[in-house]
Amino acid sequence: MWLGIDLGTQSVRAQVTGDGGELLGSGSAPLTGERDGIRHEQSPADWWNAVRTACAGALRDGPRPRALAVCSTSGTVLLADARGRALSPGVMYDDGRAPGRGPGRARLLLAEYGPGRVLHQADWITARLAGRLLPTDSSHALKTGYDPATGGFAAPGLPAGAAPDVVLPGTVIGATSREAEAAAGIPAGTLIVAGMTDGCAAQIASGALAPGSWNTVLGTTLVLKGVTAEPLHDPSGVVYSHLSPDGTSLPGGASGVGGGALRAAFPAADPAALDTLARAREPAGAVAYPLGSRGERFPFTAPEATGFLLGTPASDADHWAALLQGVALTERLCLDYLDLLGAPVHGPVTFTGGAVRSAYWTRLRAEILGRTVRIPAASEPAFGMAVLAAYGAGAAGAAGAPGTLAATAGRMVRVREVIRPGDGSRWAGPYLVLVDELERRGWLPPEVAAHARTRTEGAWGTP
Repeated sequence: MWLGIDLGTQSVRAQVTGDGGELLGSGSAPLTGERDGIRHEQSPADWWNAVRTACAGALRDGPRPRALAVCSTSGTVLLADARGRALSPGVMYDDGRAPGRGPGRARLLLAEYGPGRVLHQADWITARLAGRLLPTDSSHALKTGYDPATGGFAAPGLPAGAAPDVVLPGTVIGATSREAEAAAGIPAGTLIVAGMTDGCAAQIASGALAPGSWNTVLGTTLVLKGVTAEPLHDPSGVVYSHLSPDGTSLPGGASGVGGGALRAAFPAADPAALDTLARAREPAGAVAYPLGSRGERFPFTAPEATGFLLGTPASDADHWAALLQGVALTERLCLDYLDLLGAPVHGPVTFTGGAVRSAYWTRLRAEILGRTVRIPAASEPAFGMAVLAAYGAGAAGAAGAPGTLAATAGRMVRVREVIRPGDGSRWAGPYLVLVDELERRGWLPPEVAAHARTRTEGAWGTP
């Protein structure tokens, strides 16, 4: 049995999973934070209390996990002393005082609360579970300036003594204490395996771990994550990569398009009813770029980008159809961009996130991508951490011969549904209209637009 813990923005979730992927227990607890303008902080004590509640719920029927792993929101950090006691609030990933990747948020902590040791959200919880500071993982450390290529923190980096020790995800880094057993019900001596960020945890849960496979998580926004045999180099910085325990690279990017734009346009809508009406509007009378808020990060960087509609929708249903289609067209552009960078994009594709609740949207996205799509039975980051815990304990010799994370996920991840695409040639026209407009506005680089056109002609011919 394996325990996965997910530290989210609004809640903590815990799952106990069997070796075949079966759910044996689950629990959750809410989280709240404090926002003041661009400032967004949470209390580390609240994180720990929520972990205690969630784990007690997951273990209430008596399962005894052999190992656990923890994921947290990427970029959330705090400052601690040498014994792991919190010296600062938790500065959340979307705190605007030090935006972007790199050591900026860590430097903010040191300036306001230092000196001390920079910990990621998951690190502080593993320290409480073990009763001592443990190494962080290279996945969480990526947002505090860790360079996977060199194995160190990139210049300007962090002051001496402030940077945590870093290990590869899936490494056994400690075991739970008797105090953790008394507080959260986790048996003392349970192995603690170095985790990953929540996005990587969701990718593990999807089973997309073989080179060439991709997972798209569609909810409020759109996130693509995949696997390449070698690190993927992107001079523009649009795509960044985590290290996999299997020695592969996990490239990905996050776009601002997604369900957030639909909710903003139709705050009181019945999505299922509008989905039914949208079926008759393929393609819609307008082409949409459904960006939920100002600024875009993937498949291009444009801080000034905003959502738009080309054309006038004939009705609310036509507008809704344009938004659904626009997200899928952007998803296709993301894959075209990854192909331009040299990533293999013809492997299996999985869909996760809240959007998979719409059978119509799922079928539409598969058709526009021109890909067979798998929907996993479970996609929660906590489940992904249970899979990573199983891998880590096995690699440490606790569960027989060492294996790979991909093989462990292959044993534990179950596919709920397979969607095969229909003829997508009718989407060539709207897709090229969107590509042309993004290039005309100066957001999409000309070489990316040209590559998208070439791939469109190869897949669908000239519209």
